[in-house]
Amino acid sequence: MDLYARVNILEGRSVRLTHGDLREIIHLDADPVGRCMSWERLGVDYLHVVDLDAAIRRDYRNRPLLDEILQTVKIPVQVAGGIRSEQEIQRLVDAGAWRLVMGTAAIENQNMVWEACRDYPDKIAVAVDVLPDGEIVTGGWTGHSGRYLEEVLVEMSSAGAAAFLVGEAGRDALTEPPGFAVLADALSAVEEPVIASGGVRDLGDLTTLVRLRVGTRQLAGVVVGREVTAGRFTIAEARKVITGESPTRPPGRVEGLRGLLRICDFERSVDFYEQILGFRRLTGWERESGSGAVLEAAGGETLELLGPPAGMTWPRPTGVELGFFVEDIQAWHDHLTACGIPITRELKLEAWGDTVFGVDDPDGVRIWFGQTR
Repeated sequence: MDLYARVNILEGRSVRLTHGDLREIIHLDADPVGRCMSWERLGVDYLHVVDLDAAIRRDYRNRPLLDEILQTVKIPVQVAGGIRSEQEIQRLVDAGAWRLVMGTAAIENQNMVWEACRDYPDKIAVAVDVLPDGEIVTGGWTGHSGRYLEEVLVEMSSAGAAAFLVGEAGRDALTEPPGFAVLADALSAVEEPVIASGGVRDLGDLTTLVRLRVGTRQLAGVVVGREVTAGRFTIAEARKVITGESPTRPPGRVEGLRGLLRICDFERSVDFYEQILGFRRLTGWERESGSGAVLEAAGGETLELLGPPAGMTWPRPTGVELGFFVEDIQAWHDHLTACGIPITRELKLEAWGDTVFGVDDPDGVRIWFGQTR
């Protein structure tokens, strides 16, 4: 798996878009050339440079800056953003671009993409940004295409695309996991290299991407950016994960912990934790991959419940237990009894000093209530 470093350029500056929204711009620096050179020194394999002005506003003010990047760095550079004409393709190829990434054009002007793949073999990659329902968005996540992942990948594979960059529209790479199922679907649909373009949260996500397989197929690359600059991991540590070595150190201290529970009956379980146990729902979602909710206890700890995908069932969890600490254990015992929840393990003062009792949630997960003496 190759490492690509992303550099977004807007109005001549390096920027970060938290959710692909121009209203949420974070300015990083005024020297995109220097940023590209820094990535080169860190040891990435390729640069992935995105001209956001050209992609979103059809404004080509950054093209001289792209030319400078192509002339300055030594590693291959793939350019994305606003590549909508044969003249622009020829100009960027002549300027030294290793590969050109076409996104919106692959939806809105497929004839041109077919011709570009024919005239510039191995030079044209296609980027697809996918919503949770599989729809592809265009124009820097601003437009709904009405087209879906598999059909577009198959069409562009037939056209001769050299590779595919697949990302999840609207996702925050620092807080939300990659769309592993979407990437697996892409690997299933085409034979060309598939590159995960949405970034990762940490080395754990990167490890999962490295291990992702569909038959004999695996990802050809991953695009990283702010997860590295934010200190989640280094390029050297990422390289060790990719090559199968253990990183030399953890990517930082664990700053929070969320239990994740796969449940059979989503609605019934959410009602149990919300209505019976008093958890507060922070967020929830319904997708083809299944329903989910993040629930918060009074102390700020969270529990994520995941229901099975539509039309599928999951086995009841086995060997899973949860421990909750409360101020008045007798009051909780009486409350659960009044709600008709069977007490599966009666109140007992344990040898270590805690008083505990147990109940089972709707999926049979044993929940221990404890009060420290």
